[in-house]
Amino acid sequence: MKKNKKIVIFGYGTFAEIILQYLTDDSEYEVVAFTLDDEYIKEDTYLGLPMVPFSKVQELYPPTNYFMYVGLSYTNLNHLRKERYYQAKEKGYTLPTYISSKATVLTKFPIGDNCFIFENNTIQPFVKVGNNVILWSGNHIGHHGEIESHNFISSHVVISGQCLIKSNCFIGVNSTIAHGVIVENENLIGAGSYITKNTEPNSVYVPPRSIKLDKTSDQFKL
Repeated sequence: MKKNKKIVIFGYGTFAEIILQYLTDDSEYEVVAFTLDDEYIKEDTYLGLPMVPFSKVQELYPPTNYFMYVGLSYTNLNHLRKERYYQAKEKGYTLPTYISSKATVLTKFPIGDNCFIFENNTIQPFVKVGNNVILWSGNHIGHHGEIESHNFISSHVVISGQCLIKSNCFIGVNSTIAHGVIVENENLIGAGSYITKNTEPNSVYVPPRSIKLDKTSDQFKL
């Protein structure tokens, strides 16, 4: 794929490394540098590219010529990513969305900016996706649903049709949201949860955990 756009990644660590790989292999963007809050920079390069202070990024990589992706995960229920998202926009940067070439996107509504949609996501018709949303791999987003801004959806989550996911939520791996459910703001939905009714704001939902039996595995015949 021809690389005709240059982009700076705000971030460090595992997620930033993943973003670099995906953008390099499956996008029109050439990653030219990383940036981070000044006090967290320990060296001038990262993954073979310049690492520059966020306070000086405009001077070195002006927003007239460069894009930026804010590549932070779900820290503090996405509030840290939300803060840097708005700060980057205040600096004048355009924050593009990455959609994997292996994702199935059937909605005709435009997806917001600074989203990252991994492979094997299925986004059905009439779905609305806000800004700064991460959809990790293998999710099903059902028809006529809406995911508001600043959310993180882990892998293999099923969000049934006509659901509303409000802002600043984290939905854990293998969770299921039943048809027409509203997940309120600031919800933490633990891995494997099954949500069948509207949730309450600022709440945590977790399923029963697996238990260890008083038998060893060699006592079972499979």
